[in-house]
Amino acid sequence: MVAQCIEHEQPSRDRIALPKVLHALSDPVRLEIVLKLANAGEVTCGCFGLAMPKSSLSHHFKVLRNSGVVATRREGKEWVNSLRREDLDALFPGVLESVIAAARAEQQLESRRR
Repeated sequence: MVAQCIEHEQPSRDRIALPKVLHALSDPVRLEIVLKLANAGEVTCGCFGLAMPKSSLSHHFKVLRNSGVVATRREGKEWVNSLRREDLDALFPGVLESVIAAARAEQQLESRRR
């Protein structure tokens, strides 16, 4: 089975810009998506368990793809998402891991408060 990319929404490595990456990571919903991908590796679009309209979720994935944070490819009937770690680490060393570590720490603090 050949994987098909949404190439028009996914910039090449040389087109990824730090302001767009930081904007994409600044939204709590998108950050939650990134954390799930960081933990799981690859996740299909329907398996994120976020309680929101499909159109809103599609918007968040589009922002993540357009910024270069996430890659999405088609496998059969499923859309599979993954982080573009290699590209982001090559361009902005440590940025993605720092954001993920900070978000995980924040989640732990929130769970202790409950």
